[in-house]
Amino acid sequence: MRVLDAAAVAAWAAGCVHSLASLRPAIDEINVYPVADSDTGSNMLFTMTGAARELSGAAPETAADALKILARGAVASAKGNSGVILSQVVRGLADRAEGDLDGAWLAKALGHADEVATGAVSRPVAGTILTVLHAVALAVRGDTSPLPEIAAKAAKEAAHALEKTPEQLPALARAGVVDAGARGLVAVLDALVAVLTGAPVRQDHALEVHTGTAEAYAWEVMYLLDGVDEASLPTLQKELSGLGDSVTVAGDGSGAHAVHVHCADIGAAIEAGLALGRPRRIRVEPLLTPTPIEPGGGIDRTVVAVVHGGALAELLRAESIPVLAVPEGGTPSVEDVIGLLNEAAGRQVTVLPGSVALTAAADTAAGHAMAADRDVVVIPCASPVQVLAALAVHDAGRRTNDDVVAMAEAAAATRRGELRIAQEESLTWVGRAQSGDVVGLVDDEVVLIEPAPASETNLVAAAMKVLNRMLALGGELVTVLSGAAAPPGVAEELAEQLRVEHPEVELTSYASGQADAVLLMGVE
Repeated sequence: MRVLDAAAVAAWAAGCVHSLASLRPAIDEINVYPVADSDTGSNMLFTMTGAARELSGAAPETAADALKILARGAVASAKGNSGVILSQVVRGLADRAEGDLDGAWLAKALGHADEVATGAVSRPVAGTILTVLHAVALAVRGDTSPLPEIAAKAAKEAAHALEKTPEQLPALARAGVVDAGARGLVAVLDALVAVLTGAPVRQDHALEVHTGTAEAYAWEVMYLLDGVDEASLPTLQKELSGLGDSVTVAGDGSGAHAVHVHCADIGAAIEAGLALGRPRRIRVEPLLTPTPIEPGGGIDRTVVAVVHGGALAELLRAESIPVLAVPEGGTPSVEDVIGLLNEAAGRQVTVLPGSVALTAAADTAAGHAMAADRDVVVIPCASPVQVLAALAVHDAGRRTNDDVVAMAEAAAATRRGELRIAQEESLTWVGRAQSGDVVGLVDDEVVLIEPAPASETNLVAAAMKVLNRMLALGGELVTVLSGAAAPPGVAEELAEQLRVEHPEVELTSYASGQADAVLLMGVE
C-alpha cells in the first residue's frame, strides 16, 4: 500500500485493539514504572478500544478524516498515563494528515507525534514510551521511502529502543523488565506494519515478568476538561505538579483536554480543573506500590542528586548516579523530585541536593504523600563540592544507616569556598565591592575582594588566598569546580600554583557549568 486510505486507518485501529487485547496480561504484569499498578496494558487497550469505537460509528471519506475521528476518540477515552500518551501519538498523526498520506507523510507525522506526546507530559523520563517514540522519530526523520518501508523501519527501531529501556531507567533494571508503555507502542506500530504489508503481527518481543503483591498508597485522577483557556494550561500543569507526579494535560485539537495526575489529594486535583474549566468523565483509581524487598533480595537503595549545572549533572550521570538537573537559579517542583525518586531503584533513597534551596525543595518532596512508599533521606548540602564529598565515601556494600551517616559526615566536614563576580556595588564585612570585582567567600562569608578585571591571573590569585585560608585549618583533598564563566585555563593554572604552595594536597578538578560562581572549592 503506497498511500494510507480510510479503510486502512480503520483496519489499523482494529489491529491495535486486537494486539493490545492479546498482550494486555503480559504488559500489565511488567508495569513497574511510575508505579506498579499493573494496568498499563489495560489502559492502552481501553484507549484504543474507545478510539476504534468512535471511528466505527462514522463514515469518513478520507484517511485524514478517519485519523482525526480516531484521535478525538482516543483523547476522550484516554485512560492512565500511557493511554494519554498513546492518544497524543494518534493525534500527532492526525494533525499532519493532509494530501497524500505516503511514506514521507508518516515520517513527518511521527516526528510531530513525538513533539505532541512529549509536550503533554510535564516531566519526560528516559527509558519510557516517550524515549522509544523519540528514537522512532529520529530514525525516520527526512526519510521519503515508500509507506510500508517507513512503517517497518519505525517498528524495528521501536523494538530496538524497547530493549534499551532497562538501561535507562533503574526501576526497570531492578525489576528485570522493559517499559510496559513502550511495549504497547511497539504493538501499535507492529499493527500498522501488518495492515500496510499484509504480514502477520509480531508479538514475540522480549517480556520479563515482574511479580509481587501490592497495596494502595495514592490515587490516579483523570478527567476531560472543557472550556479552558489554552493560556491557562501551564498554570494547571504547575498546580497538578505540586500535588503529585505523572502529570499530563493533553489536547484533542478541538478544545477538549485529557487531564491525568498521580496524587494523594483527589479533591485538590479536581478543584484545579474546576478553577479553569468544566471537568467531566472524572475517573479515580487506586495506585499500587510493590511490597518491600526482603534483605538480600536485590538492589534496595539508591543515591540520587539534585544539582544546578548541566556539566555537573553529566559528571554524576557518568558515575551512574540518577540526577535531576535544575536550571540555574530555579528550584524543582514536587513532581520533579518525586519523578527522580521514582526513577531510583529500591525503596530506600538518599538524596544529595547541591545547595540550601535545593535541600529545602528535596525535604518538601521527601515529606509529600506521593513519596510515602519510599524511605527517603535528604543529606543537607550547601554546595556541589559537598555532594561530591558525600559520593566519595558512598559504599553500596555498607549497611544503609552506616552509609548515610558516613555521607552526611563527609558533606558536613567539607569546608566550602567560592569566587563570584560582583554584579553591582555592595558593602561587605571586608570592604566595598564594585561591579566586576572578584569576591571570595568561605562558608558563605565574604573574606576578600580583588579589584576587577576577573582575569585568569586575578582569579588564580584570589582562589589561592581563599584556599590558603581554608587549608590553614588542615586538609588533604581539594576539589575545584569551574563555572560557566571561568576562563579556559584557570583550572590548570590553579592546579599548578597549588602544587607549588601545597605539594602535600591532592587536587581534583571538574567543569560544573554553574552560572552563579566562577569557581567552587571544597577542602576535606
